[in-house]
Formats: sequence, C-alpha cells, structure tokens
Amino acid sequence: MRQGNGKDMQTIDKVLSARNLTEACKDVIKNQGSWGIDKMRVKDLKPYLDKNRGELTREIRHGRHIAQPIMGKEIPKRNGKKRLLGIPTVVERMLQQAVARVIMPQFEYMFSNYSFGFRPKRNTLQAVSKSLEYINSGCHFIVDIDLKGFFDEVDHCLLMNLLYQKVKCPVTLQLIRRWLRAPIRINGQLVKRRKGVPQGSPISLLLSNIMLHELDKEMERRGLRFIRYADDFSIYCKTKQEAQKVENAIYVFLRDKLKLPINRDGSTTSVWQI
Repeated sequence: MRQGNGKDMQTIDKVLSARNLTEACKDVIKNQGSWGIDKMRVKDLKPYLDKNRGELTREIRHGRHIAQPIMGKEIPKRNGKKRLLGIPTVVERMLQQAVARVIMPQFEYMFSNYSFGFRPKRNTLQAVSKSLEYINSGCHFIVDIDLKGFFDEVDHCLLMNLLYQKVKCPVTLQLIRRWLRAPIRINGQLVKRRKGVPQGSPISLLLSNIMLHELDKEMERRGLRFIRYADDFSIYCKTKQEAQKVENAIYVFLRDKLKLPINRDGSTTSVWQI
C-alpha cells in the first residue's frame, strides 16, 4: 500500500512514469546481456512492458511487487580466480534502470572529484591522468588497498541509511531493499542474501558509489591524495612513514565505519614505491 506524503512519493511517480520506463527498457535492450532465472530474453522485454505496464506499476505502487531471484554466474578473473555475478531478470533490470535514472542525480552532484568509476563524463583515462599528476608532484609511495569481495560484503542497513538521507520515498526504498535481499541461485540452489550488492545488476554500481562515497569523504577530510574507480582505490604519499600511517587509518575506517573486512596479508593491502 502506498505510504508517505505526496512529496515523498514523487520519486516513485518519476520512476514509473511512461517516459522513464520506456527509456529504461531501451537501456536494457541496448546493453543486451543474458536472461535471468525466468529465461525471458531481452528481445521480449518491450512486448512485455507494452502488455503489462499497467499491472506492473500498480503492483509496485501498492507494495505487491516481489523481486525475482537472481541467477548466479561465475566468470574468470585475471588472477585465475572466479567472480560471482548476479544476473537479475530482464524485467528487474528494467526496473532497476528506471530507479537509477531517477535517483542518480540526487547523489551524483555530491560525489568526489577523485571518484572516476561508472559516473557520467568520467573514465579510466582521467583516473590515470590524475595518478600521473600525483606521481609527478613527488608522491612516490602508494597505498593500494584491495576491497576483496566488496560487492559481497556491503552492509544492507548501512547502505539503506545512506539512501534514506536523499531518497525519502518508502516505495522506492522498499523496491531497493527487496532487490538487495533477493536470493541468488547457485548450482541450482537458492541462497539467501543478508549482505552484499549483486554485481551485474544495473543499480549495483550506483549503490557501490553511494557506499564508498563515505570513504571518499573520509580521505578528503584527511587531506589525502587519492583516486577511486568503483571499489578500487589508491592513495599517494610522499614518504613511506606517511603511507604506512595512512594505510592503518583507512584500514580502521573501512573495518569499523563501513563494516568492510580487509585481509591484511600483503596481497590485499600494500604500500609500494615508484
């Protein structure tokens, strides 16, 4: 059932507007991708939307839409290990795209200038250029922290609290929470999820930037020179002592404030000199 005042509900009204859903549908079709657990193909999405738009929007407005389970798919990484992707159905991808299109502007303007991953008008080349700028200014000691399994470790309560600071619409927040909690099918078995953001969903990159913006703010508060590209980030220092001090401080912040476990075994956290 719809709850909240008219101003709060403006977000879901924008999400479910005919124009926004149509554009979100086009985005999913353009991006292609595999089918989800229901095996509906991308080419079938527009006919589905044309036929079911009214019922779909009514279900969402009244809180009756249940997020379908996610299909788990392992893909190889460069280091020989595997990464688990979560592939929502094409309908859920469309809805996530519709939500992302509406709420992204509420967060994008406040994101750090040193965050380059998966943001409008920002790219890898800009991140490399900033890195070289730091190095050429004498910052030859680099703190490199690998957020191992970041997308599997995101704390749902913390993330939802960050979302609530900007998004007051209860229906939109309910949708996002249901996507976060949707079970994932791995080797034929449905596995419950109580933490993590499914990497592979349209909204996952925005949610990761919202979470890691808290890290950006902490590094800016400390006056650090850094670059971040999604869950990869590096901090540039002029001395080894400074780098080691910064490494310890950021490790504690990630562990205590963002609840992100970091394995300090030399392979996930390191200070190296150029």
